[in-house]
Amino acid sequence: MKQSLLLLLASLILYPVMAQRPGSPFDVNSYRYELELNDLNNQITGKATVNAVFLQASSLLQLDLISPNGKGQGMTVTGVSENGKPLSYTHLRDTLRIALNTPAATGETRSIVISYEGVPADGLIIGKNKYGHRGFFSDNWPNRARNWIPCNDHPSDKAAVEFIVTAPDHYQVIANGVQIEESALPNKKKLTHYQETVPLPTKIMVIGAADFAVQYAGDVDCIPVTSWIYPENKDKGFYDYALAKDILSYFIKLVGPYAYRKLANVQSTTQFGGMENASAIFYAENSITGARKCESLLAHEIAHQWFGNMATEADWSHLWLSEGFATYMTIWYFERTRGEDTAAEMRAKDRKTVLTFSRKYREPVVDSSVTDYLQLLNANSYQKGGWVLHMLRKQIGDSAFIRGIRNYYAQYSGKNATTEDLLKVMEKASGRNLNKFFKQWLYTPGQPQLDIRWKYDAARKLITGTIQQLQTMPFDFHLDLGWTEAGETAPTVITLRVRDSKTSFSFPVKGQPSEFVIDPGVNLLFEGSAKEEK
Repeated sequence: MKQSLLLLLASLILYPVMAQRPGSPFDVNSYRYELELNDLNNQITGKATVNAVFLQASSLLQLDLISPNGKGQGMTVTGVSENGKPLSYTHLRDTLRIALNTPAATGETRSIVISYEGVPADGLIIGKNKYGHRGFFSDNWPNRARNWIPCNDHPSDKAAVEFIVTAPDHYQVIANGVQIEESALPNKKKLTHYQETVPLPTKIMVIGAADFAVQYAGDVDCIPVTSWIYPENKDKGFYDYALAKDILSYFIKLVGPYAYRKLANVQSTTQFGGMENASAIFYAENSITGARKCESLLAHEIAHQWFGNMATEADWSHLWLSEGFATYMTIWYFERTRGEDTAAEMRAKDRKTVLTFSRKYREPVVDSSVTDYLQLLNANSYQKGGWVLHMLRKQIGDSAFIRGIRNYYAQYSGKNATTEDLLKVMEKASGRNLNKFFKQWLYTPGQPQLDIRWKYDAARKLITGTIQQLQTMPFDFHLDLGWTEAGETAPTVITLRVRDSKTSFSFPVKGQPSEFVIDPGVNLLFEGSAKEEK
């Protein structure tokens, strides 16, 4: 997901997203949603079939569904049944509690049908696009799916999903998975049926209904890639989004097979810059310029199809496993397609963002204290998470890093992972103890604050100096120092191990340096400067 900051700030004010109840006595295997949309008002009518296996004996199934709020928004449940027999239920404070007629045994799967209707308060964005045309776009992250579909709205519960959407026939409908039916109905309506058999967390379950121009861009490893664009800017959109083919191909080669049966790139009214919905990515409508300025956005969201969608964080506190990965995979894509200089520029920009954030907020990347999850859409989860991966790559080397990334994805594809899970995979791939690295960069706020003093000793032809860590607890890291001498165009670089509050250094040179640079390759997350002492 790419952030759109102004809209994000507005959402923090209007829709505070609070904590999900911990744990659940059941696991949803699949959802089937039958939805009806209309052009007369914003009310939707739905029927949800929830197939859940009980992890322990229970007489209760509890789901998330936003209750009516007294302002004409929220969902009203009109009936609940199992095998055609009505079930008792309560729907209070955004929780739907369903009493089973007979208790479910441990390991038993039950199929519950819920009928409901209402106007979504959030989650399904209904309104006009920038050209004044009406559309419907779901926008679930982090746990806003409950605004329009009954579900277990937590990233740890993944399920297959079907969407059967009845809408006015002028709309094209997109959703997760493969379209298995499109049928004309009476009264100028149309039924569109999509099915996704790969289990998904609710945050990336999606429908979109709008007036689209649709272009088939081609196949990548037998995966059809399409672009869904507003007709008014279709030529620019088709040109911009055609980049998705090469990006998809790159990540398949880098990480592993693509899990879904299509990739649709959709212009939408998402409140974020982009949203990585599985196999149907939604991009902000202004992402299209006709100048392919959205390449990094496309790369970020397509990278999420592996990291965040298939290998999913077990809880929101581990969000960096999604956003940090997508951030760094984007930089890695540009490193391979544009060169290391471009990647270094991107890392430098991200470092500046992290430092600005950390001066205001002293928080670790893995932060279990946050209960308003939209607050996690910050520089820690994105840019610092990406920086941690880059520094890990530099520490263990490309070969071990790539092996570790591929092994992590292979092990947790279709599953959930924590930061500790990644640590174990990377330790095995590298043969190194990485506990200290993970602890200082992910569980400790901030980064090294360095005061570096150096001087040139002409008599001995040496550069000598000290590196002082100003923060309370010293970090353990490798720091590159570079200097350029007269007549040289490229700096000479040495690497120092820094792990104490104060570290001294000394190294020979041929003559007076014309330039002395900290971290010339942009490989360390730090703040500070070097000062020459005379």
